[in-house]
Parts: sequence; C-alpha cells; structure tokens
Amino acid sequence: MRTALVIGTGLIGTSVALALARRGVVVHLDDHDPEQARTAAALGAGTDKAPDGPVDLAVVAVPPAHVARVLADAMRGGVARGYLDVASVKGGPRRELESLGLDLTAYIGTHPMSGREKSGPLAATADLFEGRPWVLTPTQDTDTEVLNLALELVSHCRAVPVVMDADAHDRAVALVSHMPHLVSSMVAARLENAEEAAVRLCGQGIRDVTRIAASDPRMWIDILSANPGPVADLLSEIAADLDETVRALRALESADEAKRREGSAGIEDVLRRGNAGQERVPGKHGTAPHAYEVVAVLIDDQPGQLARIFADAGMAGVNIEDVRIEHATGQQTGLVQLMVEPKAAPVLTAALRERGWSIRQ
Repeated sequence: MRTALVIGTGLIGTSVALALARRGVVVHLDDHDPEQARTAAALGAGTDKAPDGPVDLAVVAVPPAHVARVLADAMRGGVARGYLDVASVKGGPRRELESLGLDLTAYIGTHPMSGREKSGPLAATADLFEGRPWVLTPTQDTDTEVLNLALELVSHCRAVPVVMDADAHDRAVALVSHMPHLVSSMVAARLENAEEAAVRLCGQGIRDVTRIAASDPRMWIDILSANPGPVADLLSEIAADLDETVRALRALESADEAKRREGSAGIEDVLRRGNAGQERVPGKHGTAPHAYEVVAVLIDDQPGQLARIFADAGMAGVNIEDVRIEHATGQQTGLVQLMVEPKAAPVLTAALRERGWSIRQ
C-alpha cells in the first residue's frame, strides 16, 4: 500500500491516518468539516488535498448511519482500488450497500476494537490500535487483493486481525461494548442528583463502572441506532436479572427466616454467575485470565513518584503486570496497586520497603 484516502477525520479516522503516515503511506484526508481535516493534517496525519487519481485504499471512518452513503459515493467515483469502513456495526451497512446494487467485490467491512472516551482528531494517536483486535468481515465475494489491503492496514496499525461473520460481529459487540456502555450510563445517571456527601465517597469501584459513561452521547446514538436489536435483547436479559435481584433483596428485609434464606440464595446466584462470567474475560495480551497479587503502595501526588516506583521494581527484578491508582479524597496522596506474579509479591514488597516506600497490607 502506497497511498490511502481516509474519509472522516475523527478519533478513529485520524488515528488510522497517523499510523499509516508513520509507515510511509501517502495519506489524503477528507471530511465534511474541512477544518477538522486541516486539524488532522496539522497533526501529521496526511494532507487535506485531494488525490490526483485513485488511491490504493479508501478508509471510511464516519458514523454507522452514514457509512453506506459515503461508501457508495466513493465507489461510484472510483477513488480507490479497495474500500473498507471502520464502523462499529457491520451487518446493516453491508445490506444497505447491497440494496444500492453496488459491486462489493472491492469492499470489506472492518472494525478496530479500540477507542477512547474523547472524540475528534485532537484525541487521536498513532498507537491507538496497537495490540487490539481488528475485526474483518469478508464474504465469498470479497476480492483477495482487497482482503490483503485490509490485512496490510491492520499490520500498519499494529493491531491483531480477527475474521468474523458480519452479523456474528454485531451480536458480539452488543455484548462486550454496546450493552455495557448503556449499563455504565444508567449507573452513572444515579449520581446526577445524588447528595454531595454521597458523591464524595466515590472510590475506584464506581470510577471503573462509570468510566465509559463519559463518551459523547451523539456518537453513541449513531452506534446504537445501527445495532438496536441485539442490544435490546441483552438488556431484556439484564432486566430479568434485576427483577430477580430486587425480589431477593426485598426478601432479605423480611422477618421470615425462610424468605431471608431464599433472598440470600438469589443474591449468591447472581454474584456467582458474575464471577463465572468475569473469569472468561481475556487477560493480559488476550491470554487466559491470570490471578495476580496486589502490592499496594502509598504515594504523594507529585511528579516522579510513579517513575521511582517502577524503577525500584525494575531494580528488584520484578515485572509489573498491571497497575491501578486510587486517589485519596481531599488529600494529595494516592494508593498505587501494583499487580505482579504471586511469587514476586514478597520480593517486591521487601524491596520497596527497603527503599522507603509505605506498603499497605
């Protein structure tokens, strides 16, 4: 691939363009908002000038509701040898294209499983997709050259290609992305009118659950409008679980011992099913989940503290598998949770204590 046209210079489109430009591909940028394309160009994502002729690959990075129209215009204009989109739903746009009577041998639907709560070109990074799954949905009609161009794009973005059926993909993202976003928003909505004293007690748990609720509502309306059925089916299942959980909690309020036992069993059931589901979430680098020990270190909120901890861990010969930071309420301190292999936990604890760090048990 020597040349590419990226249509849509939001977070995903600009990140794709940055990754391609870094690998020496000549990237042309197009957007319905010329100022946004100029911003992406200024970031080093390519040029906002139109190509002189057909490019090797056109990447359509617009909201799902507009994918088919933009792709159709590009294909009719012959702007590229191959075409793909990066929308978060795949079945609907392809059916729309088929209904328009277009030859889809030069098209493949794709979806990089990566993003951020922020949107727009200024939020883009060339490494946004690194190590992340990138779904490809070829059909028996997809031209081999187009599939190879898509695989080359994924390689340039340092992502991991995953081949799926389009409708199976849409059901999957409803489960692992679209439904969780709505649930996160529903939980976060409880905080909108909560008492300030209660909100000040927010800890890492509520931050984890509500983090993705900070995303742009307009973007999510576009996404959910393109995949409403599978998401609604999953929410119906959650609603049934919620009804059962409410009944179990009400039973725990009862003075009747038998009802309390029944309520306790109901709560235990949902918690245990939650345990079983969480255990299936892939671990580091997509491998099977792994249990790590947590070494909790109290730090001051000042420059260089994290760098010192990581350097001291390195000197102790311990690899930090994951890290979380919990900030103290009303104080300039925080708790850094270092996840390490169980056998490394005592080694790291001793080494950090020797270097003056305060370890929380």
